[in-house]
Amino acid sequence: MSFINFAAREINCKIVYYGAGLGGKTTNLQHIFEKTNEKQKGKMISLATETDRTLFFDFLPLDLGTVRGFKTRFHLYTVPGQVFYDASRKLILRGVDGVVFVADSQPERMDANIEALDNLQDNLKEHGYDFTKIPYVLQLNKRDLPNVMPVGELKKELLKKNEPVFEAVAFQGSGVFETLREVARQVLVELKKG
Repeated sequence: MSFINFAAREINCKIVYYGAGLGGKTTNLQHIFEKTNEKQKGKMISLATETDRTLFFDFLPLDLGTVRGFKTRFHLYTVPGQVFYDASRKLILRGVDGVVFVADSQPERMDANIEALDNLQDNLKEHGYDFTKIPYVLQLNKRDLPNVMPVGELKKELLKKNEPVFEAVAFQGSGVFETLREVARQVLVELKKG
């Protein structure tokens, strides 16, 4: 669903960071924004909700190479973590080219992870996307905490289509760019097919 701007010779792609509340979606984008060269990024826009500290969405264009002579520009978004904001989640998914699911590695957050993952699949289906075909990466965040679930158990619960999995500590930047590079690579592969 990428948008082509012929005048600027750019292909604009949308990557959405999805997951349960407080899992690290916004932290991922903040780290990417902070570490990206000023000339390569636009402004980060945050719309806070009245009832929650979760950011509504973040926006960040990021240049990552060319396809058929067109520059690719990635727009990165987060969705609100709470299922209460499902209408906003659906709206943000419209036109998505790739998804990063950010899972909280703590055992007490597993139900929230599963609920968010089911919600993602339902919302993609509602927009006419085939979850099995969309570029998708699973990030296991908060790996620095003392009570995290083993990676094998997390994969058993959350792996849906043999997708790439990255361990992360988003607030330290660990695993953040590796996750982004992989989802961007998958999106570019799909662009080159089309």
